[in-house]
Amino acid sequence: MLYIVFLIAAVVVVYSAIYLNRFGDVISKKSTLSGAVVGTFLIAGATSLPELTTSLTAVFIDNPDIAVGNMLGSNVFNLLILAAVDLFYRKRRLFQRIDHKGNIPSAVVGLVFLVIIITSILIPGSRSLFNIGLEMFVIVGIYIAAVKLMPDGEDESEEEVLEKDYSLKTGVIGFIIAALVVFISGSVLSVSGDQIAQVSGLDSSFVGSFFIAASTSLPELVAVLAAFKLANYNMAIGSILGSNLFNMQLLVITDALYREAPIMSVVGSSHLFTALLGIMMTLVMIYLLVRPQTSIQSHWRYAVPSLLITVLYFVVTFAIY
Repeated sequence: MLYIVFLIAAVVVVYSAIYLNRFGDVISKKSTLSGAVVGTFLIAGATSLPELTTSLTAVFIDNPDIAVGNMLGSNVFNLLILAAVDLFYRKRRLFQRIDHKGNIPSAVVGLVFLVIIITSILIPGSRSLFNIGLEMFVIVGIYIAAVKLMPDGEDESEEEVLEKDYSLKTGVIGFIIAALVVFISGSVLSVSGDQIAQVSGLDSSFVGSFFIAASTSLPELVAVLAAFKLANYNMAIGSILGSNLFNMQLLVITDALYREAPIMSVVGSSHLFTALLGIMMTLVMIYLLVRPQTSIQSHWRYAVPSLLITVLYFVVTFAIY
């Protein structure tokens, strides 16, 4: 029965995430917001709701390793999604058809967040305020600054045009409804996935970082695929990079609700490997964003960085397991 609930929730998440992206694309085309901004903040926030539910559940059952592992694991799995899609659709050459200036800041900020997390794990007994690690206040401050500095503007014309009969008002209302469905179905997905993970008897850090993180990242996968179908490549990348930034804000909320101690001071050291994996994958992603848009003869040569990201993920996962 538990597996049936998980599968049903997964199907609902898939369909609701498709509509989430469809209405998000309406907003990006019929407002002054660019696809990168819509993906980075609107869609990223909505598709990250399952991660919030999972981490709050982990706090309630006093398992901080699952809470932190879920956030860090979701971030690396999100980058894997982007790399895998780029590999599969390598002939489209995703990273040569986007607004690099609109996405590079998100990738750089995500890298800074991971460095802060690693530092907080390595320094025992880190300082806190109101029983919340000081690093969390730094993360929030950087995120707010990033939101204000994120460039707006019209995207270049896309290859496909979404339904023109949708008004901006309809797009906004549809987006809100789809986000609520993602939250509810994603919550069921997370809770049932957590219960399945507990039955398996695996380590909490590993379960949070990879099993639950993969299940709660399902909306991000659908978000990228739907954006590809709409040929809105900026929104595809923005939804992933934005979800990674938003997940760190959810980690701040998790720390605030975990009243025993600053959450980063009580988790296992194995999270260092997940965070380091995230740094390596993000560095390759930044290279993809800053790489000169010169013509590359071979599709496989173009896909080498994405292939490297994929290999890194599975090698480190196997090493941790």
